[in-house]
Amino acid sequence: MKNTLLVLFCSLSIVISINAAAQTPLVLPEVSQRAEVLQRIGYTDVDIIYHSPYVNGRKIWGELVPYGLVWRAGANENTTISFTDDVKINGNLLPAGTYGLHMIPNADDWVVIFSKDHTSWGSFFYKQDQDALRVNVKPETHEFQDWLDYNFTNRKAASADVTLVWEKVKVSFTVSADVNTITLRHIREQLKSLPAFGWHGWEEAAHYCIVNKTNYDEALKWVNNSIQIEDNFTNEAAKAQLLKLMGNTKEADETNKKVMTLISAGTEVQVNAFGYELLGEKDVPTALEVFKMNVKNHPDSWNVYDSLAEACNMAGDHKQSLSNYKVALSKAPVDQKERIQHIIDALQKG
Repeated sequence: MKNTLLVLFCSLSIVISINAAAQTPLVLPEVSQRAEVLQRIGYTDVDIIYHSPYVNGRKIWGELVPYGLVWRAGANENTTISFTDDVKINGNLLPAGTYGLHMIPNADDWVVIFSKDHTSWGSFFYKQDQDALRVNVKPETHEFQDWLDYNFTNRKAASADVTLVWEKVKVSFTVSADVNTITLRHIREQLKSLPAFGWHGWEEAAHYCIVNKTNYDEALKWVNNSIQIEDNFTNEAAKAQLLKLMGNTKEADETNKKVMTLISAGTEVQVNAFGYELLGEKDVPTALEVFKMNVKNHPDSWNVYDSLAEACNMAGDHKQSLSNYKVALSKAPVDQKERIQHIIDALQKG
């Protein structure tokens, strides 16, 4: 009897297990497809994961998506947005992290919600006390779009707009990052590693500060570290620029004299590259000196005349620009002549 009951129990267990397995749903393609968009702002990554429903002939706003109620800002599970650093949303601070992205649509005004709970399904378990931030935005009209999409628009060096478009509505909010502060933090970390053993990493760090007009005192220490490892015209020029920005004109002038002495020992390619670096920083007068020195040291090179001509043109000296382009044309290889001739023709037309 005991054996019979045991066999019956085991058989029943097997049937239940098979039945449970038979009820496990298959993983099939979703109608509202999963999508992901990512944008880097400086060092900061902004990542949005969502499911994209489509209109399919339905009335969306006020019906499928009711006005005045919290909406998951997509389909299926929770729409999420992640930030690798602290950011500002329309000027409001939001700490780094992952958030559930919800919205409350209305005809004339929307609320965008960043919830600390990003793991719940859709907005069904949304609780306002989990809000990290709410911002109000204005909806705009847009040409019809069947699928819901998120995009990054109006991108700038330190900000980008997150834009949702669906049906004939568009809503946006701005994400901005303190790029300089974050970048300086990353620079300091990198200068504890392999870049610290060469001159170039320290010079690059100082150069970042020069270009972005920030952190001068620390930048001067960095460039002095670079010079200590290897004294060259690149890091000495960075030091001169820093000293000038810091108001130490006399020492800056003395350093610039040293730069010119060091440049004379550089190769044609090195000096030319340095000249273009100066042009990129809008220091046209110093760039002209560098290119003229390169012409003097390499009078048979077509490229040095071509570069000097470009600098003269940027300085507004079109006569000298034309003269140097003509010399460059006479010395240039065949594959460069057509380009230079076009520039000469344009300068002659005025």
